[in-house]
Amino acid sequence: MLHVGQMDKKPSVFNLTLSGLEAWAATRKEPPYRAKQVLQWLYQKRVSRFAEMSDLSGRLRAELESEFLLEPLECVRKTGSRDTTQKFLFALRDNTFIESVLIPASPALYGSASDRKTLCLSTQVGCAYGCRFCASGLEGWTRNLEPGEIVEQVLRIEALSGEKVNNIVFMGMGEPLANYDNLLKSVEIIRAPWGIGIGARHITVSTSGLAPRIRGLADQPLQIRLAISLHGATDDVRQTIMPINRKFNLAALMEACAYYCEKKHQRITFEYILIENVNDGLDQALQLARLARRLEAKVNLIPYNTVQGLSWKRPSQTRQQTFYRAVRKGGVDATIRLEKGHDIDAACGQLRLQTMRDKNFAGSHNLR
Repeated sequence: MLHVGQMDKKPSVFNLTLSGLEAWAATRKEPPYRAKQVLQWLYQKRVSRFAEMSDLSGRLRAELESEFLLEPLECVRKTGSRDTTQKFLFALRDNTFIESVLIPASPALYGSASDRKTLCLSTQVGCAYGCRFCASGLEGWTRNLEPGEIVEQVLRIEALSGEKVNNIVFMGMGEPLANYDNLLKSVEIIRAPWGIGIGARHITVSTSGLAPRIRGLADQPLQIRLAISLHGATDDVRQTIMPINRKFNLAALMEACAYYCEKKHQRITFEYILIENVNDGLDQALQLARLARRLEAKVNLIPYNTVQGLSWKRPSQTRQQTFYRAVRKGGVDATIRLEKGHDIDAACGQLRLQTMRDKNFAGSHNLR
């Protein structure tokens, strides 16, 4: 679904897969190898204009120019953290905003010599799922991102940062599984040898708990990883902060997760944001350990990143450690995520929210 005002625009060339570009080339009576040539210019040589594709005929370059857009996402804000986390705010063609976060490796988890560069991607403008602690949905949902808009986040951030991304997490703005078809297409482009070339095992999709889509993802021939935004270990706590739990409760979610594990033969991760006096009690720690132990899941504990306008707070270090030890004592592989980007408001949607509420800035970009 495209936003009003975008309907008459040319599609991005980054929406196209190899098969899609081969089909387009066939309509122009061009041989299939032309598609691979175009993709090499896009993903290996990273050109910014069709005119630079020098091994294509002038006629073919003109036809590409007339039918597709090849223009970079506009980075309108960039913030840097003391821990070298970088956050990027992009303006899309319909004057909406999305954000992406580049996160360096944590020496405590991966070793001091690790070159792991993780990019957190958005899949929607806003979010419709209304998690009470999250900034992404505070201004509602606008639209799904096209596959090319997802893929371009990788290309632009590599260009802007000078870093080579080697790990992708779909944990930015929006619910990835609510944009299912475009998500799968973007994953195809990101992992393909003719595309960006990041292996499936270095791609993680996070979901707030769309149980039927988790089952659908399990049936896909992809070895991508799955993370569940759990954030509550009992139905009463979880549905207080995550309305989706009313539609897909923990029993339904755990059944879908078990199906995924059985089909994929891989461990999943439970993401669990620790919020003071909401979900950080020992009762929740014990229940979380039981859920994780049942599926042999990993647990990633995340101290809450404060969001302006919301009353939630992160627990004290002592309370975080008490919760962590209780989960570990329950026989579960658990970690506490070292703080990344708290000083630049790196939690999902915060930079976009601040920008949307900055009337002067929004007005200068004709923000709707």
